[in-house]
Amino acid sequence: MPVPVLAILAGLVAASGAVSARGSYVSGKVQQQELERQAEQERIAAEGRELQRREELNDALAARQMALATSGLAGEGTPQSIALSAAEKIGMGEGLESLTTNLKTAQMRRQAANARKTGKLQAASTLLSTATQVAMLRGGGEKPDAESGGGGGGGTT
Repeated sequence: MPVPVLAILAGLVAASGAVSARGSYVSGKVQQQELERQAEQERIAAEGRELQRREELNDALAARQMALATSGLAGEGTPQSIALSAAEKIGMGEGLESLTTNLKTAQMRRQAANARKTGKLQAASTLLSTATQVAMLRGGGEKPDAESGGGGGGGTT
């Protein structure tokens, strides 16, 4: 092949590699942003669920207190102990829910960071591969030592 054609071909391969590398990088960054957005949505949803549970707990405790007051029982003793025990159990459930949500959002954030790293690594790999192809084109298209008979033994004497 004439030299200008090889130069043009090398330029096209380099441009193609650069575009592909940029695409990998941007893809990783977009995936990171999406996972971070999902983690934030999960955090907000968990806060909403927690507020709803607390309202339900407050309503239940208020209803129980009203029932005790209208029945003429004092707010001490066994009914009060039952209410306190129920509140403690609900509180433990809320703590577990909060922990689960925190773990889930932390996992999404780790996935986001990994997505970005993967995009960067794919971009770097593409650039290295492209550089190798361009070097081969500029060197006349010869493959290094694979066909030149160097170091293989397999020839006849």
